[in-house]
Amino acid sequence: MTARVLVLGGSFAGMTAALSIKSDLGEEAEVTVVSASDRFVFNPSLIWLPFGRRGRTDITFPLEPTFTKQGVRFVHGSATYVDPDHHRVETTEGSFDYDYLVIATGYHNDLDVVPGMRDTPTITTLHDAERTYDAWRRFLDDPGDVVIGATQRASCFGAAYEFLFNTSYQLRRAGLHGKVKLTYVTSEPFAGHFGIDGMPGAKPLMKMFAKKEGITVEPNQSIAEIKPEVVVLSDGRELPYKFAMIVPPFRGQDFLAKTPDLVDAGNYVTVRPTYQSEKWDDVYAVGIAAAVPVPWTTQVATGIPKTGFPSEQQAHVAAKNIVSQVRGEEPTEEKEFSKIPALCVMDAGNNGVAMVADHMLPPRKAAVMVPGPQNHAFKIGFEKYSLAKMKAGKVKLP
Repeated sequence: MTARVLVLGGSFAGMTAALSIKSDLGEEAEVTVVSASDRFVFNPSLIWLPFGRRGRTDITFPLEPTFTKQGVRFVHGSATYVDPDHHRVETTEGSFDYDYLVIATGYHNDLDVVPGMRDTPTITTLHDAERTYDAWRRFLDDPGDVVIGATQRASCFGAAYEFLFNTSYQLRRAGLHGKVKLTYVTSEPFAGHFGIDGMPGAKPLMKMFAKKEGITVEPNQSIAEIKPEVVVLSDGRELPYKFAMIVPPFRGQDFLAKTPDLVDAGNYVTVRPTYQSEKWDDVYAVGIAAAVPVPWTTQVATGIPKTGFPSEQQAHVAAKNIVSQVRGEEPTEEKEFSKIPALCVMDAGNNGVAMVADHMLPPRKAAVMVPGPQNHAFKIGFEKYSLAKMKAGKVKLP
């Protein structure tokens, strides 16, 4: 009997899971992907879009041709309800029955975290980055102080830092560096925490970068309100700005909360190290949709980043386990999020930092940060390679 595998989501995790399963099982599985977006977006490049260094067509491609070529059915629609007890998912395009379900529905911005966040530029989605492009153009016509930040409970610190240092680079290009104040506000206990409890040398390195670029850093801060041209901190201080970009926290998709015992308070699916749901053996969650407990406490709530590389790693684990189940074997593949290797290149306009570690979260046996202009070139090369790999459906390549 042909196994019915349903994947919700077509980004890094969803695409990797769907194509890996189809590649391994072939005619043994009928794989369907239901995605609210009909395009793959290379999110790491959204940092460049507001400055005109990338456009929509540079960092996206249509999903359907890639899936169709690999024998996977693609449906452009949004899931609205998961019924694990009856092996069914309701969507805007009808109901789908499944034998195995992979939830890779990603996130949405929690714009209610701070009053005024809904009207503040950010870069966490393609639409947001395009709006921020317009805000940056208005700033260049009427420049002034700049505030870049990440709110309480935020987790996407890498993008915040990249945008911060790219902003500094763009201020130099515009002849504004040193003429306007650039401030970084973050919930991290210290600059260089990154939501992963830091890396060896991260704290002094970020301090050096900030000093070199003339950036005022405000760590361990929560934001009380964002007004037009003023960011109000919880300690009552006000930071005036002509341009601001603030990264909000993420939440899992709201429809998942309709299913009892599926998600945690943040609407993320609680999973085992196999990426199976804690309750249902035939339901998996990968990527940002999967819950990752924060193993420490900070004065201001700080999240853990879930980026493309660990999302792909999780998806490969889930795919192997589903293949095992289809073939009547036990799903034994495991890789806890905390033990996935850390691999990140932080761009800084014409400079950057490469971060590599054996584990995403401490304790680590090996970790290194390598600064230098070569990292900017490496990030561009990584973008081109990743887009080509995903568009061709070669998800098993490194």
